Amino acid sequence: MSLSNFVKRVRNIMRNDAGINGDAQRIEQMAWMLFLKVYDEKENDWELDDDDYKSIIPEECRWRNWAHDDGSGNALTGDELLSFVNNTLFVELKNIDVTPDTPIRQAIVKTTFEDANQYMKDGVQLRQVLNVIDGLNLGDYEESHAFGEIYETILKEMQSAGSSGEFYTPRALTEFMAEIVNPQIGEKMADFACGTGG
Repeated sequence: MSLSNFVKRVRNIMRNDAGINGDAQRIEQMAWMLFLKVYDEKENDWELDDDDYKSIIPEECRWRNWAHDDGSGNALTGDELLSFVNNTLFVELKNIDVTPDTPIRQAIVKTTFEDANQYMKDGVQLRQVLNVIDGLNLGDYEESHAFGEIYETILKEMQSAGSSGEFYTPRALTEFMAEIVNPQIGEKMADFACGTGG
């Protein structure tokens, strides 16, 4: 599925939900779902690399255990899904115990959910959005590399997003910055104001 089609499908589903009021809420709603999908894919890698890896996300709240639909007809949907997301998922992820010793790759879960909101009111439509997102193969390098492009596409497709404080850096500017900085293999650099880094 093309990125443009992905964004259009999700946007059209969300437009029908009484809890979503405008593009800024659609972006926020998509962001936490995409985060959990991507994080689950990363955890697959971490589990392969580290036999002792333990997820900071409670088992029932991991994407694979509540959002993934295996086609068996047992996936959460409707009021049951809404109840889980509102009363379990968000509560658990906002209250994850993070200490100074918690690895940043795990602490980011709590940071992401501290200010996140769940706006959708229709559990069937929420299931539809989850299924579209779950259909993205973010474990594939090419698709995961396109994640920044997904975000930029969302912003471009949702014209009012700019008035909500969401902006993307024009591609010509990012190419110019890369040319001027001239990064070399092995060097480390950071732009702490880069947002998604797309």
